Amino acid sequence: MGPLINYETRRLAASAYLGARYCYENFRGKNPDDLRFIVTWIGFWFNIPGVTLDPTEVSNDLINEGADVLMSGIDTTEALVVAGQRAGQGERIFAVPYDYENACDEAPDVCLGVPYFNWGPGYLQQVKAAMDGTWKQEWIWAGPDWNDINNRDTSAIGFKKGPALTDEWSAQLDQFIAGLADGSIDLFVGPLNYQDGTPFLAAGEKATDEQIWYMEQLLEGMEGPSK
Repeated sequence: MGPLINYETRRLAASAYLGARYCYENFRGKNPDDLRFIVTWIGFWFNIPGVTLDPTEVSNDLINEGADVLMSGIDTTEALVVAGQRAGQGERIFAVPYDYENACDEAPDVCLGVPYFNWGPGYLQQVKAAMDGTWKQEWIWAGPDWNDINNRDTSAIGFKKGPALTDEWSAQLDQFIAGLADGSIDLFVGPLNYQDGTPFLAAGEKATDEQIWYMEQLLEGMEGPSK
């Protein structure tokens, strides 16, 4: 479940899709082409009655469509709450909320974990530069500290594991993160096409930061609008 459609949200959704494909194939032993990845955009970062789609209805619709994991990209927890409600009715459903570190508290039994941003290290760096007179306008790709993505002093991005993550899944997640860290796993390597079949990356081509940052469409295999 996504918010509005722009460069940021397209690359986040595409990243989630590529990660899901990798794990579906390498940890579950399934054909990644059999994975369904549906993206429904509500129209904003949170529900505005009469303006956006209702994220509660969207969550129920996705489950009714056959989803077994709800991944949210909006700033509120409807997907997680609905997953908890449906699990309480006996359905097997899990959820991954977005951005708020303690989001799993809303429905811990179905929460696999939550990605979150940590702006502290970046703000501290900029404030110190301003204080000592070395600040300048620049482009910064603030990625995770791969030694410890949950280090509050060094990592701009973290992932808090949820109570629904089994020991086996937790170990697989650690393996996945380690592969991203050492470069043995690179999700943005071709061949990859955009949703309309236009080439995004040729076979063996690695995406540049700029290519990822300015993705024009969702990727081939993803269901849902790109614009």
